[in-house]
Amino acid sequence: MTRRKPVEWTKLDNAAKIFPPNSNDRDTKVFRFVSELRDDINRDILQEAVDKTLLLFPFYQTVLRRGAFWYYFESTELRPEVREEMKLPCSMLYKRNRRNLLFKVTYYKNRINLEVFHALTDGTGALEFLKTLLYYYITMRYKNDFKGALPALDYDASLSQKMDDSFQKHYSVKRIPKKIKITKAYRIQGRRSIDNRIKIIEGLMPVKEVLDLSRKHNTTLTVYLVALFIMSIYKEMPVRSRKTPIVLSVPVNLRTYFPSVTARNFFAAINISYDFNTTSDKLENIIDSIKDSFERELTKENLEKHMNRLLSLEHNAFMRVVPLAIKDKILRLATRISDKGITATLSNVGKVAISPELAPYINMFNCFVSAKRPQIAICSYQNNLVVSFTSPYIGTDIQKNFFRYLANENIPITLSSNAKEI
Repeated sequence: MTRRKPVEWTKLDNAAKIFPPNSNDRDTKVFRFVSELRDDINRDILQEAVDKTLLLFPFYQTVLRRGAFWYYFESTELRPEVREEMKLPCSMLYKRNRRNLLFKVTYYKNRINLEVFHALTDGTGALEFLKTLLYYYITMRYKNDFKGALPALDYDASLSQKMDDSFQKHYSVKRIPKKIKITKAYRIQGRRSIDNRIKIIEGLMPVKEVLDLSRKHNTTLTVYLVALFIMSIYKEMPVRSRKTPIVLSVPVNLRTYFPSVTARNFFAAINISYDFNTTSDKLENIIDSIKDSFERELTKENLEKHMNRLLSLEHNAFMRVVPLAIKDKILRLATRISDKGITATLSNVGKVAISPELAPYINMFNCFVSAKRPQIAICSYQNNLVVSFTSPYIGTDIQKNFFRYLANENIPITLSSNAKEI
């Protein structure tokens, strides 16, 4: 008679707690990473690569459970099964009272897709999982090319480091800031698809040329694209709405500011605001304002204050004893209030680095997220920069404005979409 493996459970990190009560068909809280390879995918080898990767990321083999006071992850014997892509991108992964894994790996032609429920990890953590998966897939698929001299794994964090709750590790009781006032932001409106399908538009362009363009404006690529996004939204704003500021939420990888290699969530979001009612509509002025906002917001001290503000609720004695059903209502209400202060989101994953030995087998990386409002996700690999728009709305005027401006600056762009028309 075999003995069952003991069930292990893990608390959700602070950022993860907001996702389960706010996940629904309109906003699944699922994001996707895509890696386009040189050749079509071999399903059996991909399945073996997933199995090997899971041994290094056992935390992914969990289901989300509801306790009396908090959600928690519970280990499971469920195994991920690689399938050819069939469902809509970023479909529901977490369903209440259903035990299922919170990630999946699919493929289509030469593309590998990793989709993750955001409570499990953030973009940085998921990217490390995907890079490990690619390591195993490529070294097995093309084993004759390596002749026994396998490259080293880029991500060599220990299991305890991967499991680290970095929010708790860097929480400081002494630095809990006062509550901040949420300013009402301009809200983008539009007609949704009947089946809640998100519209995805990918723009592939040479990263060097976009970097040169941003340097021409004396700024960084992220600041330049944020300014361009704000300008693209502004062009579609009704005149009567221009008294309301445009506010972009920009996620920040806290590993850059605090020592951590966790494979779980460790991010914060800063709000970048621009008010056309009181300031210029010239791109240069928008860039200067955003550059100042980034310099002001992106300091360790400010990010620590933001992190502690979120953690103070978790450490509140009253909130600890409030039943989960009431906590869910509080978190939904807090999200609705917070959403009133956000127009759209821009997330820059940054440059994806891969071992030189694996690079020839990979053409491109891409990422995008489920969307209850228009969002941009950006990542680059070698000289390929991919800017992906996701939107719950059928209209594409903002996206057209964005890519048209880059095209007018002589940036060559290849557009692709899951829609019939762009």
